[in-house]
Amino acid sequence: MRTLVLGGARSGKSAHAEQLLGTGPVRYVATAADRPQDSDWAARIATHRARRPAHWLTVEDADLVAVLDGAVAGDVVLVDDLGTWLTRELDEAGAWESPRGTLAPRCAELVRAVAGCAARLVLVTPEVGMGVVPATVSGRLFRDEVGALNGAVAAVCDEVLLVVAGLPLRLR
Repeated sequence: MRTLVLGGARSGKSAHAEQLLGTGPVRYVATAADRPQDSDWAARIATHRARRPAHWLTVEDADLVAVLDGAVAGDVVLVDDLGTWLTRELDEAGAWESPRGTLAPRCAELVRAVAGCAARLVLVTPEVGMGVVPATVSGRLFRDEVGALNGAVAAVCDEVLLVVAGLPLRLR
């Protein structure tokens, strides 16, 4: 079973995704990079860490595709989130000023890994298509790329939820 949980900033998407997993062991794949010089970012990461049960295994700084490819039936995997994964991919490729679609091969690898993942999988991702058009090239690139990624991942998920104001809406 693959579930995609979309939502805007501070919508409650991560907390809702965590609640979907029950009380057993979970492999929590945290895709955000630490930024020690950014106290706000560090506080956000600390909040997420504090909310996780102690028995969950947290995987940070991992190759997400490899983690999904290595998961087996019976595993439970939570990925939080695809937007920060995409940000890291854009950073690592130096692609913030590149044409749309530059990361399409890497995104296709991720979609393939999601589709083939044998584990119970819950993916969290930002829904950014409901806001204003970003003023910067990099902002528009991110919005467009994460929108395309979300659509491709949703197509291979069994369940798709949109969280608004902490309330989940079932899209599929």
